[in-house]
Amino acid sequence: MSAFEPVRFAALTDVGVKRSHNQDACAAQPAVDAAGFAAHGHVFVVADGMGGHAVGEKASAKAVRDIPFLYAKHARDGIIPALRRAFQETNAGIYAIGQQNPEFRGLGTTSTALVLRPEGAWVGHVGDSRAYRIRRGQIEQLTFDHSWVWEIAKRQGVDPDELGDFKKNVIIRSLGPDPTVDVDIEGPHPVEPGDAFLLCSDGLTGVVTPQEVGAAVSTMPPDEAARFLVHLANLRGGPDNITVLIVQTPGGNVPGASGGPKRPSPPARVLAWWNARVPWPFSLLGIGCTLALLSLSLQQSGIALLPGLLFGAAAVFILVGLIGLLVQPQKEPQPGGVELAPDGAPRELKVYKRHDCTVTPALIERFVEAERSLLEGMRAQGTPADFDAHARLAASADEAARRPDPIAAFRLRCASLLFLAEAYHKARHKQESFRPNFTPPASGPG
Repeated sequence: MSAFEPVRFAALTDVGVKRSHNQDACAAQPAVDAAGFAAHGHVFVVADGMGGHAVGEKASAKAVRDIPFLYAKHARDGIIPALRRAFQETNAGIYAIGQQNPEFRGLGTTSTALVLRPEGAWVGHVGDSRAYRIRRGQIEQLTFDHSWVWEIAKRQGVDPDELGDFKKNVIIRSLGPDPTVDVDIEGPHPVEPGDAFLLCSDGLTGVVTPQEVGAAVSTMPPDEAARFLVHLANLRGGPDNITVLIVQTPGGNVPGASGGPKRPSPPARVLAWWNARVPWPFSLLGIGCTLALLSLSLQQSGIALLPGLLFGAAAVFILVGLIGLLVQPQKEPQPGGVELAPDGAPRELKVYKRHDCTVTPALIERFVEAERSLLEGMRAQGTPADFDAHARLAASADEAARRPDPIAAFRLRCASLLFLAEAYHKARHKQESFRPNFTPPASGPG
């Protein structure tokens, strides 16, 4: 995204099934013009509060309010200093509230911020809320969970999933509990046309797999995908608050249009793989030398016209390749305001986990079973819904499944399941009553 372009985004936060209060929060501040994009870019933030109902809500609300403001305030100092100071000053503010008010002791929040700028995507991160990038059938986790299980897995050199539920919900870094905080700054990750980014709290990732998340985001418009993922998490128990913020960059195949994004053809994937590894001037020089050798071979065989044409083409390829070697900088310049690593090398781009999220028949069947089970349960419980309208949606999904277009079949199946889920959750009751984490002072005689 080297030039300013508006982005499509959707943000949705939900209390979940088992909580009475929502301690999550999110904010979106996209640039409105080229000047704003050049100065600070598009900014998106999610936060997951901790410490009890009122305490957690206060911390997360302050994080999503202060981080974008403080980042914009310091943006002229460079992206890394600005993001770091935004998180650190927000942490200091939350910590001060906890120290000044006994009823707010334990106040804290996770927070993850995504900034899309001309040089790429940046992520500022504290806690176990996550940032993902979805691109060409893969979903990549761009953040490291500051949790006990991820830290132990790092020390042992294993995948965190191999440790199961071992201290899974223990957070070892957050905003608020301590006067200072270390902030992870990741980037700049390259942004390609059609890339999608997702920020979320652990209320989503605890019950919905990355493969399901990636498939939904890459096949549906942001608002529809956000609603579907939130309702899917609630169908699976909704044990925590759920926040989903999806950002879709311009270009590429727009999810939801003409069956959604399609995987590149094998030749296109091979070409992309080659271009990512071999500078284009060397490719042209290689083609030119190959054509020259072929021309010489044909000329020795007695063929008259073709060798001359091939030699002319070879000369053009070699000339353009040599010009490319002269004009192409030997080292890519660093974007303005971007720090190098301490040894002067470019910053390391980290992808902590990567999952395939292409739509498969097994994935579609998983949602078919979920829809069938939900429908049976709603009928048995007498849950009100427009079952005739749902039957038409389900029939359309079944018809699409018989055609060789899994993307369309998946999206229609998700729409059918979402229709039922929205009716079901509108009628269900929460399972947790409000229990404050502090005792209010006794009132004096009246």
